[in-house]
Amino acid sequence: MRENRTTYPKRNTLLYQQLQELPKKYDVIALVRMEKVRASQLLPLRKKFKGEVEILSIKDKVARKAIRTLDIPGIKDIVEKLTGQCLFMFTNMSPFKLNVLLGKNKIFLIARAGDKASMDVVIPAKNTGIAPGPILTDFKEVKVPTKIDQGTIWITKDTVAAKKGEPISAKLAILLGKLDIKAVEAGISLSNALEKGLFYSKEELFIDVEKFREEIAHAHQEAVALSLEAAYVTKDNIEQILAMAAQGTRSVALEAGYLTDENKVQILQKAHSHAQGLAGKTKDYTPK
Repeated sequence: MRENRTTYPKRNTLLYQQLQELPKKYDVIALVRMEKVRASQLLPLRKKFKGEVEILSIKDKVARKAIRTLDIPGIKDIVEKLTGQCLFMFTNMSPFKLNVLLGKNKIFLIARAGDKASMDVVIPAKNTGIAPGPILTDFKEVKVPTKIDQGTIWITKDTVAAKKGEPISAKLAILLGKLDIKAVEAGISLSNALEKGLFYSKEELFIDVEKFREEIAHAHQEAVALSLEAAYVTKDNIEQILAMAAQGTRSVALEAGYLTDENKVQILQKAHSHAQGLAGKTKDYTPK
């Protein structure tokens, strides 16, 4: 019969303690699926959000054990989403804002076999500094022209090794790694979040910022047009409304022949034009 465990690795114990303390300190608990995240993506994020977001990577078993002891509204919804290695983010920032900021903080990574190119992958002409050997076969297989000069491999011309969106082969991934060419743009997005008892799914957390901005701009234009049409005065439209009213007044005065200092020249010109037209019609008139 297996005995109950009484001792745990020091790191797990520390993570367990942190996971019991941090949810009480912050309003938002956010979760990221680690299978789509590389360790190299986390370091720049920790620096970027230092003081605003605390990031904690922990195994699901330890996380479940720590979280289940907490008396926080909605915490059970987070427990149900824990699988494998978990990445937690704790913050007082809105989860929607956090997700947008994460989307803006993308980095470029060395491609792995099967990754899709984030842009046209160009291998530039240069001295690679790599000694001739079996790697020449890799260059040949991905159709990158080379030559041997002074004991190293030279790429003789710029070559597009993969088009944007195309999968990167294992051979090309190895070659790009040796040449330190980063062909994959990677970012992190939240899978779930809990804010003061409210649980959000991945779909609910996604905001198309550009589309939202366009909708706000369109709504603003329609609101301004409606306020002008209804002559609803605000500090933002009062100049336009007064200008429209002045223009309307001038048009009415001109049409009615109401003489003012501003329109007297136009009215006289209009009267003169009408008189000339009438004179032209009566010039050749012969009474019966």
